[in-house]
Amino acid sequence: MDILKKLNLNSLNFGACTGEKEWSNTITEGELVSYNPATEKPIASIYQCAKADYENIVIQAEKNFLIWRQVPAPKRGEILRLIGEELRKQKDRLGSLISLEMGKSKKEGDGEVQEMIDMADFAVGLSRMLYGKTMHSERRAHRMYEQWQPLGIVGIISAFNFPVAVWAWNAFLAAITGNTVIWKPSPKTPLCALAVQHICNKIMAQEKLTGLFSVFITDNNTLAEHFVSDPRISLVSFTGSTAIGKQISKLVAHRLGKSLLELSGNNAVIVDETADLQLAVPAIVFGAVGTAGQRCTTTRRLIVQEKIYDKLIFKLVNAYKKITIGNPLDEKNLLGPLIDAAAVENYITTLEEVKKRGGKILFGGQQIRGVGYYVEPTLVEAKNEWDVVQRETFAPILYIMKYKTLTDAITMQNHSLYGLSSSLFTNQLQHAELFLSACGSDCGIANINIGTSGAEIGGAFGGEKQTGGGREAGSDAWQAYMRRQTTTINWSDKLPLAQGIKFE
Repeated sequence: MDILKKLNLNSLNFGACTGEKEWSNTITEGELVSYNPATEKPIASIYQCAKADYENIVIQAEKNFLIWRQVPAPKRGEILRLIGEELRKQKDRLGSLISLEMGKSKKEGDGEVQEMIDMADFAVGLSRMLYGKTMHSERRAHRMYEQWQPLGIVGIISAFNFPVAVWAWNAFLAAITGNTVIWKPSPKTPLCALAVQHICNKIMAQEKLTGLFSVFITDNNTLAEHFVSDPRISLVSFTGSTAIGKQISKLVAHRLGKSLLELSGNNAVIVDETADLQLAVPAIVFGAVGTAGQRCTTTRRLIVQEKIYDKLIFKLVNAYKKITIGNPLDEKNLLGPLIDAAAVENYITTLEEVKKRGGKILFGGQQIRGVGYYVEPTLVEAKNEWDVVQRETFAPILYIMKYKTLTDAITMQNHSLYGLSSSLFTNQLQHAELFLSACGSDCGIANINIGTSGAEIGGAFGGEKQTGGGREAGSDAWQAYMRRQTTTINWSDKLPLAQGIKFE
């Protein structure tokens, strides 16, 4: 396939690498086949890495950390600038590969690569702004300040739904803060990871670097657990389900390591009686069906003021009728397939449970028979308190419910185990301010008149409660990849003690 050749991918690839000339040659761990979810046909295969490959990667990352941490941060930023430029050159191809392997639309695939480019630009600027604070000492002729030092090796475990962007959120910040990076991508989207590794390899070779960005690919849970439990990995950043996140948190905490968790979401949009439906409807539709509902920020619950309920439902049903479904590489299609057969089965069983509880299907609700893992985008009238509504289902299912007062709506929204993204559509200032106050949304992201999905990289991304509490990408998220060091310098000829203690 032409796109694979241009991204340096072959029909059979090796699944571990620390640099241009450092690919594994292990063939004993079996093959991992990547399938196109639109056709159910194999795209290419990968030889999975062995534990020995992993050990080599860690040794290289440890050794190169000792060198990389001495490189001035602005010089580290230059490496990220070069990677960003290469991503610009490969945007169309890499975006197409994301659509081919993961199933999201071509526009979303290209958007994911753009997110990597934006993140590279952000990291370049940030490399000159890793600020610490200065403090006034209570002791004469003393100076106090804090500075930030790199951690060591940052481990990244990413999910299939954003096969490259979430890696960039973590890897680019980890690199400019002086760390080396080891990536374990989802075994469902290995080709995207290998394509990115080839891009990194090109820049590392050009700049005479190795072991800065490494990848190992496996579906061996034992090796993955070894990675998480490895005390040489200073920080483990995990994106995925809350269930797996809890296991990872326990393993990392057992060795008193650091973890950064981006877990599940059950995001709600509230629409009040003053809302501009011209804004609300497209935001709701994209939030609910973008990436076939396989985003952690997907809109899963719609809480509508009872006075406008019927009007909004009418508009939503009409909008859903216009959603084009099919091959994600065809840019006319807005909705591609789910990732695999298990995801389709989960969609079916979830809707069966909804019907048993008395839920009313307002649109969709069926698997699309034929080749590919396609399902209909679905609107369901439901109750917020139902267990099935309170679960995160990675599929294009939107639960709709009514409310009387905004306080009721906020209570309904916050009645969730998760606290990732939230949104209110309103033209009333008091409603907006209440939603954004301490009495309002309990999520890490709270939006007014935009949807729950599609966050910009400039703000810190993450959520509360069982979403994990981690923050990635913008704002001061870089601090998670560094250790804080408080320093006091005594430039006097005396030794006064703090708090006025006398020890003579």
